[in-house]
Amino acid sequence: MTTDDTVTEENTPSPEKEFTFLCVVDESEELSQALRFSCSRAKRVGGRVSLLYVIEPAEFQHWASVGDLMREERRQEAEEMLSVISAIVQKRTGKMPLVYIREGILHEQLMELIEEELSISLVVLGAATGTEGPGPLVSYLVQKMAGKLRIPVTVVPGNLTDEEIDAIT
Repeated sequence: MTTDDTVTEENTPSPEKEFTFLCVVDESEELSQALRFSCSRAKRVGGRVSLLYVIEPAEFQHWASVGDLMREERRQEAEEMLSVISAIVQKRTGKMPLVYIREGILHEQLMELIEEELSISLVVLGAATGTEGPGPLVSYLVQKMAGKLRIPVTVVPGNLTDEEIDAIT
């Protein structure tokens, strides 16, 4: 797998230490709550939000050209989604987020980013509200990695309203 961090020049962190909230971007419903929490806390403490989008490997790998096309389409979708989410973060916090796009397995890429980017202070994840549990990433971090992380993880319940999130941040 390749790793490709996309951090634009305007998003380069300043030399002083900022409290940075890392929010994992995906298609889940609970992203909204995690993003709102991250933005509210970042604004309150004068910190910043970082966004991570991981492009998972395609299962269809029979023809290299088809696989390359699929990867490029997923990359474009990731960039479009991050553009929209970045605008929301900018509006809520007054700062452009740091943006990371990586390819690979989500939990592996998240763990690598946390270890590489010492500016990340906290991971914020949204918990699913369905009967299947909080979601695979939340389950993985809580069950397998909780004692091995160098930073805390905040899990925001997916059923919290905007008002409830605002009240606790």
